Formats: sequence, structure tokens, C-alpha cells
Amino acid sequence: MPRPSTFSIVARDPEQDAVGVAVQSKFVSVGSVVPFASAGAGAIATQSFANVAYGPDGLDLLREGHSASEVIDELTAADDEAPQRQVGVVGTDGSIGAFTGEENFEFAGDIQGENYTVQGNILENPETLEAMADTYESVDGGLPDRLIAALHAGNEAGGDRRGEQSAALYVAKPEGGYDGANDRWIDVRVDDHHSPIDELERVFRVYDVTLLEREPPEEILELDGDTAEAVTAALAECGFYEGSSDEFGADERAALSDFRGANNFENHDLDVLEDALARGWNEAEGTGETRLINAIWHGISGRERA
Repeated sequence: MPRPSTFSIVARDPEQDAVGVAVQSKFVSVGSVVPFASAGAGAIATQSFANVAYGPDGLDLLREGHSASEVIDELTAADDEAPQRQVGVVGTDGSIGAFTGEENFEFAGDIQGENYTVQGNILENPETLEAMADTYESVDGGLPDRLIAALHAGNEAGGDRRGEQSAALYVAKPEGGYDGANDRWIDVRVDDHHSPIDELERVFRVYDVTLLEREPPEEILELDGDTAEAVTAALAECGFYEGSSDEFGADERAALSDFRGANNFENHDLDVLEDALARGWNEAEGTGETRLINAIWHGISGRERA
């Protein structure tokens, strides 16, 4: 049985009351195996011949009031194969812990910092984990953005010795799920891809624009001039508009409204969507629908998630 090589980060954002895991592995559908999170308990990454019972059992122990390190002690003491395991735990109480069994293949290790732990096995070098920790501590943005940035940094510093295959991002916060009905705030997976972290970031941006809410802008910008013409051309390329225009009037707004409905962006008012396109168009890459979505993401990314 091949041993998967994996690196992950488990972290907590006390301001958002959120906990989450980001992970990459040379293993198909790593998101179905490694990450576990609960807004009422904490977050856990279980990897290296992962014992998936560590996830639900560990969350139960966190809910009972055990610290992260106590959870790890309980889980590994009851597991005869613990020397092969690796696990990272962050509790909503702020406790942090990690375990790397002595039978993990090199390079394997873990690093802890304030509100986070990074861990990995069969890595190219120790710098992979160092880069993840340094990046998580230094980059701006919310918890999901910092988690993805840490994955990118680890991969660029060396990453898995065996390569890339899948990646996942799972973040829980109270009433963070769809329509506030559960705590599954962010759940994005790439199961099999040649550049899974890049693809994870792309899919997350679509998820972010579609499902996550942002604080409204203090001032609403309108589309005009070259940007209005470019946005209208992109809407036309997608089949929502006929012709061209450098003004963004009623017909163009109707086309944008149709685009919003087709892509399930109803969590953004039409005025806010136009504002996002005005702010983000020049930063966005791609053409047609890809550019429109990227522009909206860039246009909203400076505002806090609600």
C-alpha cells in the first residue's frame, strides 16, 4: 500500500470565531480523509496512514473540554499504529497540539504558532513547513485566504517529495453554512488535478463570490468608460448582451442582472456587483465569464467577510 505524502495547516481565527484546515497531498480526494472541523470544538488534520476516527473522536474530546494536547494523548494512546500517524489539533479554546510518529517517512515534522499548527510527511525539506508557518503569520486577509497562502508557500518551498494530486479547504464557524443552517462555512475540494492548490484557489474564489457575504462598501462605484465597455463585451461573450457600449445603463444592468441570476450571485445586490466589477476589473485575468468572476472577487476581496 503506497503511503501518501501530505502537508496541512490547522488554524483558528478568534475574531471570526472560525476554525479550519487546508491540506495538499499526493493522494486522491484528500478532503475526504484529512480535515475535520466543528465550530463548537475545533479543527483536526489526521494524516500519514490517516486514522479517520481521530477526526470525530478528537472533536468529541474537544467538546468535552480537553485541550488539544490532551486530545492527542488520548487518541494516540488508544492506537497501536500511532507511530505511523500524524495529527494536528487546534481547539476553539485556543489550545494547539501536534503529533508526528517516529515511523513517519522523512522529512516529517510539525511547527506550532499562535492559533495554528502545520505538519507534513514525505516532504522535500523542512523549509516546506517553515514557509507555511512564516506565510500564515505574515499575509493579510481572512482565515481561508491565509490557509490557501500557506499551502502555496509550502508547495513552492519544496512540498511533497512525491508530487501533487489533491487539495482541500474546510472551515467551520457558528451558523456559517448555507442559509445559516449549519457550521460548514467553507468546504472546497479538488480531488485529482495536476496543480491542485491553484485549482483549489480558483474554485474557492467562485465559492467565495457565490456563497460568502461581505461587509458592504462605504461608497458604491459605477461602471463607465473603458471598463464599462469591457464588462459589456464580456457579458456579450457570455450571451447576456447584444452589441457594445461604453455606458452602463438600464440594458447593460439588465444583462448584469441576468448574469448574476445564472451564476447564483444573489447574495450581492446589483449595485454592489457593479461596484465590484468597477474596482476589480483591471486586476482580473482571463476572458468572458472567467474575467467577470475574477473581477468580482478582486472587487470584494478588500472587505471583511460577514
